[in-house]
Amino acid sequence: MVPSRRTLLLLAVSLIVVSRALSQGLPTTERGPWIPDVGNGQYRNPVIFADYSDPDVCRKGNTYYLVASSFTQVPGLPILESKDLVNWKIIGHALKRLPPYRHYDSVHPGDGVWAPAIRFHDGKFCVYYPDPDYGIYLVTAANPRGPWSKPLLVMAGKGLEDPCPFWDSDGKAYLIHAFAGSRAGIKSVLVVDRMNSMGTRVIDDGAIVYDGHGIDPTIEGPKLYKRKGYYYIFAPAGGVRNGWQVVLRSNNVYGPYERRVVLHQGNTSVNGPHQGAWIETPGGQSWFIHFQDRGAYGRVDYLEPMRWNDGWPEIGKRRPGHAIGEPVLTYRKPYVGKEIPVEVPQTSDGFNGESIGLQWQWQANPQPTWAFPAGKLGFLRLYAIPDSSTNFWTVPNILSQKFPAEVFTATTKLSFDPLSFGDRAGLIVLGSSYASLSLEKEENGLYLVYAVCEHADRGNPETLTRLGVAPDSLVYLRVSVSSGAVCRFGYSFDGRYYTEVPATFTAKPGRWIGAKLGIFCTGRQKSDDSGYADFNWFRVR
Repeated sequence: MVPSRRTLLLLAVSLIVVSRALSQGLPTTERGPWIPDVGNGQYRNPVIFADYSDPDVCRKGNTYYLVASSFTQVPGLPILESKDLVNWKIIGHALKRLPPYRHYDSVHPGDGVWAPAIRFHDGKFCVYYPDPDYGIYLVTAANPRGPWSKPLLVMAGKGLEDPCPFWDSDGKAYLIHAFAGSRAGIKSVLVVDRMNSMGTRVIDDGAIVYDGHGIDPTIEGPKLYKRKGYYYIFAPAGGVRNGWQVVLRSNNVYGPYERRVVLHQGNTSVNGPHQGAWIETPGGQSWFIHFQDRGAYGRVDYLEPMRWNDGWPEIGKRRPGHAIGEPVLTYRKPYVGKEIPVEVPQTSDGFNGESIGLQWQWQANPQPTWAFPAGKLGFLRLYAIPDSSTNFWTVPNILSQKFPAEVFTATTKLSFDPLSFGDRAGLIVLGSSYASLSLEKEENGLYLVYAVCEHADRGNPETLTRLGVAPDSLVYLRVSVSSGAVCRFGYSFDGRYYTEVPATFTAKPGRWIGAKLGIFCTGRQKSDDSGYADFNWFRVR
């Protein structure tokens, strides 16, 4: 079979990326399994091949900051930093715990933090985020690495989603948002509310500025800007899987607004393309970052060139005879005047620090007895906290991170010290269906167990397969993910030779999120002490 032009291009790009990483004296395993910076002044999309859904970006000086949805993953509101919009790293989270705290001490998949917005205003960073069951919150910080303020409820209400603040040149403050039909009973409309000048409280009942019924169903995710006397609303419509990007324009913040479609899938494989942000460089270049829903891989982020023509933005590339832009596969990087080191969101973790790596999140607000980094001892200890859940879909103390590429391998080394029958520790690929490989203490010994749970979100039980008695409590567990999110687990007791589990498992997304890579230690029996597992490292290549 003759390879396609796209296959040859991606192969060439991959060779250039690997060559650049080696030339910098850094192993490719330390650079991440997906590197968007090609190294010849070009980049390839997606610029973040991980589930940073509903991205919004602001700039302070020469540095860009990205925030994304986190739903009920804690810590929430991840903050990423870049010097060129291509090379990104995680620098912190704006939300240590999710309010209402008692409610989110348990798992509520798909709830929590929906699409946020980030702005730098009046000397501080401001992130507005919606919880569709409670309202719109604000957190602030002088430094994007934190500390961040406790969440302040700016606007209470059910079904409020996707807020974006805007401070006009006359000092007036506004908040634009959409509605989640599942909670509010209405959708496909955009509303602008007045806020007090500090942006800490909504002070009126709001006004509809755009109704998308008919032409732009399910319009949501609005971002409000002003340029050369015009107010612009950037908003996706048509749904996450098959929608398009709309830009609305008016000389009054309340409208009426003109409409134009500026970006769609067109002749590309980038479905959506969905919600994002307009960013302007210090030199005046315009760029647009948005996400694409890739199922089990989550909602990954693309960077598109953007130009202004006759008062309207043009995004992506335009084919001859077509007025609407399409996403780019590769493009020249934003000009920043110097070479920026290759950066990717963190994945591997040696567990050598005094805190858990920024890439890790829990399924609910963490409790103080779940985990303890051992610092210089070089491991992370997870305790076998007892849980009576039918399956892992609602187990809170699973520590997980995002899928980082289309094809990758994740390996972890752990030492298991169980106390009670039913104690279990291992590696998991978690979504609405999941699979795991673990050690489990049973009455007649320690066993290696492969578990699969189809439609875990429906409350189904696991199907367990005993792979045999474990000869040692120290084990290396591995999952290799191939194209299509097909997962094959394997294990080793010497770290050299791995035995593959005969079956494969196709990862599934969670609720509004992609599949997750996780490690865990759980129990079934309550007592006055607990077994534990020491994870020495977690490596992704």
